[in-house]
Amino acid sequence: MLKNMLVVAALSILGTTGAFASDEARAAAKEVIELKDGSTVYIFKDGKMAMEDKYGRATRMKQETVMETKDGRKIIMHGDEVMRLDSLLRHGDGS
Repeated sequence: MLKNMLVVAALSILGTTGAFASDEARAAAKEVIELKDGSTVYIFKDGKMAMEDKYGRATRMKQETVMETKDGRKIIMHGDEVMRLDSLLRHGDGS
């Protein structure tokens, strides 16, 4: 019983940490765009972009790739700030 409670508590803390990290990534971005495939594109204040896959992981996207948003717009990938986004998603800091 105690072991089950400890597991639930640990999972709760991990889930909360992930939520804060995602909030940090969203706060660092000028714009956050949801894509049709469930991915998310972050456009930072310097115009560079990064992509988060539908599982919440920063993922690489080739330069000039055309992506479709949930509302049907087309956007083109500029810059690949995968490490910047990974840092924000994992640690909540932009360093």
